[in-house]
Amino acid sequence: MSSEFRDYFAALATLPGAAEATGRDGALSLDQALGAAIELARATHAAGRKLIFIGNGGSAAIASHMATDYSKNGGMRSLAFNDGATLTCLGNDYGYEQVFAKQLEFHAVAGDLLVAISSSGQSANILRAVEAARRIGCRILTLSSFQADNPLRRLGDLNLYVATSAYGFAEISHLTLCHAILDRAMARAAGGVSHR
Repeated sequence: MSSEFRDYFAALATLPGAAEATGRDGALSLDQALGAAIELARATHAAGRKLIFIGNGGSAAIASHMATDYSKNGGMRSLAFNDGATLTCLGNDYGYEQVFAKQLEFHAVAGDLLVAISSSGQSANILRAVEAARRIGCRILTLSSFQADNPLRRLGDLNLYVATSAYGFAEISHLTLCHAILDRAMARAAGGVSHR
């Protein structure tokens, strides 16, 4: 393999495991944050509540993928708020900044878990959704990248930040972190320790 691609894959391999984590009270180790995310997702489902995934563009694809996998494979009630007709309707009537916040107002209840995914951590519709989720009484997990001081990174009960300015690296790392939470939740529920 050429050094060009070897360096690319080597850089990508380090990012998810180097994610920085914070909670409401400050810094957490990545192990602590992922463990807390697993317990939060499982507790949300056990309480009869649901996981709600949101994102734009590539992050919307991650949201759809994760909502499907958390439901089908993980047995946790999950959905993604990215139906095309709904987004264009709400964007037309309320402005694109409100497309997720309005859906939360319609469908979320206290105790739901919002998983907000944004490479930049600055998308207005994601930030407004987090504000709406907080008003409703949802718990919030954020995944962001790009600037270390992006606003989304400060808003969740748990926040996972990947230090990269490349969209591909951010999106793959966010997907990997979401899969890690799900895969480990499934392993814990089965009483096993397999990582495959």
